[in-house]
Amino acid sequence: MIGCGGLWRRVFMMSSGATELNTFYPIRPECQNDVPVTRFKPRAGKTLSARRWHASFSADGRLNIAKVLRRIQRGGVHPSIKGVVWEFLLGCYDPNSTFDERNELKQRRRGQYDMWKAECQKMVPVIGSGKFITTPLIGDDSKPIDPSLVGVPTSDNKVLQWLQVLHQIGLDVVRTDRALAFYETEANQAKLWDVLAVFAWLNSDIGYVQGMNDICSPLIILIENEADCFWCFERAMRRLRENFRCSASSMGVQSQLSTLSQIMKTVDPKLHQHLEDLDGGEYLFAFRMLMVLFRREFSFADTLYLWELMWGMEYNPNIFSKYEEPDRTKAKESSSAINDKMLKQYGKFERKNVKTGNTQESYSLAIFLVASVLEIKNRRILNEAKGVDDVVQILGDITSNLDAKKACTEALKIQKKYLSKAKKA
Repeated sequence: MIGCGGLWRRVFMMSSGATELNTFYPIRPECQNDVPVTRFKPRAGKTLSARRWHASFSADGRLNIAKVLRRIQRGGVHPSIKGVVWEFLLGCYDPNSTFDERNELKQRRRGQYDMWKAECQKMVPVIGSGKFITTPLIGDDSKPIDPSLVGVPTSDNKVLQWLQVLHQIGLDVVRTDRALAFYETEANQAKLWDVLAVFAWLNSDIGYVQGMNDICSPLIILIENEADCFWCFERAMRRLRENFRCSASSMGVQSQLSTLSQIMKTVDPKLHQHLEDLDGGEYLFAFRMLMVLFRREFSFADTLYLWELMWGMEYNPNIFSKYEEPDRTKAKESSSAINDKMLKQYGKFERKNVKTGNTQESYSLAIFLVASVLEIKNRRILNEAKGVDDVVQILGDITSNLDAKKACTEALKIQKKYLSKAKKA
């Protein structure tokens, strides 16, 4: 039996969910009517709370990840602990490490980031100043416009490419999550710019591509220390890197769109054929959903909820060692049998892949999520869509109307159906 105090706390938590979220992610007053309605509310007994999170660690700091994943997949993560939980979900830390081991790793990474940032700052002094730029540093003749760049080796193609993109990062920063009060201050915008600038410098093969700002922004808000935020973003980009690898002849998400086409052809051939008849068989209308993980389709708070559901369901206990020691991890995974106890440390989506032997990383949960959205809108698309523009409009109606948990549950069903049919084929 629940006592009066416990009952009141439970009722209060459920009824004040929206108010609580507004406290963590306040909206600028003038933007209140322009943002999508938030559906997610922290729920007692389902959402991973700070109390349950702290209780999931052993005395020396080892995390019971199976216990945490069960809670996340039921009701997400409470806003007060999202940042620290995400660091584990994204593979920044090994759940089997101790407090001391993680602290040592954190300090080492912070020192590494400070060194990289200082390297960038030496070329562009505004980095780390609490300000950022929105005007070009390099002219059409590939020569510096800004006098502070005199002496910077612009003949080096890596340096030139990086300098040319810094103002574009700044322009995107100005447009990022403008409705949130957090970005009213230039210092917070500059923090986002700094992280993206350093990332672009270190990853010259992809540099900076519009949309990375949408992935990085929530991390800037959730994680106070800039270096910790950078490493979390770096881990997120390990998953999404290929989405942003573009060339003159192809776009990064093209392979995912091809996979989506294959999945839909298998699980719903009638809808797939209808889309092909409308010249939508390449699924280009799903480009944005996959590129920035549904940032435009959900409110800010609902996006965070969706992401942690996805990352919880996709979680692989080897993710940390895979990033830190890829060759060793690959050999270990191929040689070791996985028992039932070990399987509980995998998220629902990844567990199904492990059980069926599906090791193709291109089959991400995000693709099955898009498939679930198409299935939810199946009847309308078949009956009303006379062209690709109609499909885009029908899918556009999901903004504020799609339940993240329901979409993920549907995605898991589609994954099961697809793997079953693919196996028979």
